[in-house]
Amino acid sequence: MSFRDARARAFEAGLKRVFDRIDHELEARHGGRYRLHPSRPAHGETGNPQMDGLFNVGAAFSAGFGSEHGPGYVVDVRMITLESISPQVQEELEQEAVAMLREWLPEEFPGRTLHVDRDGHVFKIHGDLSLGSL
Repeated sequence: MSFRDARARAFEAGLKRVFDRIDHELEARHGGRYRLHPSRPAHGETGNPQMDGLFNVGAAFSAGFGSEHGPGYVVDVRMITLESISPQVQEELEQEAVAMLREWLPEEFPGRTLHVDRDGHVFKIHGDLSLGSL
């Protein structure tokens, strides 16, 4: 049983829908670019895109202490492979994911002002994180 507010769970479920779309799109564009980790199921083999395929895309809440943008969700784009991923490729993939976030967050959360910006060395979703408008 979760003691988290239902509105917080609903907000994070919306984020999950957006991240699942991003995962599917990155798989379509780049899924064959690197060999999948041997213990990882192929894309589409599980019911959760975070658990299969080359990409694991998501975010974790940060209270924002010491952050330029305050509280928000730190975006995480990982490739599940044993191959070496160059910092340049990682940056390109993060930029693609951020472009999709900027396009799809307003669709998932109409009327809510959310931003995706660099915060130090990570990207963060910040803005109207209030629970009252759900």
